[in-house]
Amino acid sequence: MIFFPPFLGGVFFRPGVPERGAIPFAAFCLAASAAYVFNDICDRQNDSHHPVKRLRPIPSGAISLSHAWLLCALLLVPALWLAGSVSAIFLLLLLAYLAISAAYSLKLKEIPVLDLFCVSSGFLLRLQAGGEAFHIVISQWLFLSVFLLSLFLSTGKRLGEMSALGAGAGAHRKSLLLYPDGFLDSILSLSGAAVLVTYTMYVITRHALVYTVILCCFGLLRFIFRVKAGMGGDPTDSLLKDRQLFAVSLLWAVMVAWIVYR
Repeated sequence: MIFFPPFLGGVFFRPGVPERGAIPFAAFCLAASAAYVFNDICDRQNDSHHPVKRLRPIPSGAISLSHAWLLCALLLVPALWLAGSVSAIFLLLLLAYLAISAAYSLKLKEIPVLDLFCVSSGFLLRLQAGGEAFHIVISQWLFLSVFLLSLFLSTGKRLGEMSALGAGAGAHRKSLLLYPDGFLDSILSLSGAAVLVTYTMYVITRHALVYTVILCCFGLLRFIFRVKAGMGGDPTDSLLKDRQLFAVSLLWAVMVAWIVYR
């Protein structure tokens, strides 16, 4: 997400541009890792009820809490130092990301709808941080597309968890018990349709990029199919394990690169 602005802006392959992103990229990698460690510390009891997450180092007991806190600190300190070396605004964006991540881990993940918005905000802050790092203004349509896509994917992940965990879903994530029947399905359909509209508005003035809308539409429908068919809604697993999604994502990246940089 840090590299989205220069890639879509057509400047990624200019001399010195990829190197300029190394420090911002490292800063957010470290910050995100620290946030995930903190989340695993807070979630260790709930994760023990999950068939896969219970095998993680913290809930399984392979790593002690004291070592987990130490690791969190060792990741956080260099993340803040690197972010400060980029710019004051970049540091503020990273601090906002950390603050929302911490609030999510402590309480907000238990509040329906708000938990989805917290996840989406992380993607938006990464996008804005990329714009700041590379001095690129983020298009309003790109901003909306990223927000709605992240809302779409996080909703699919929640639905995938409900399908996989069944009656035990509430023991893993309390907010899953609070969503009315069919509510998440509605959000998935609504956000998916909205993504298609905002992405179309983003590319419609960029000539041949409009043809990538077909790939976007296929990817959205394929993800919905996976979720509704009980094949899982985790975005990373879906991308890496579903050949159709992987192929269309790769084709999208190649097509965008060819159009923007030809």
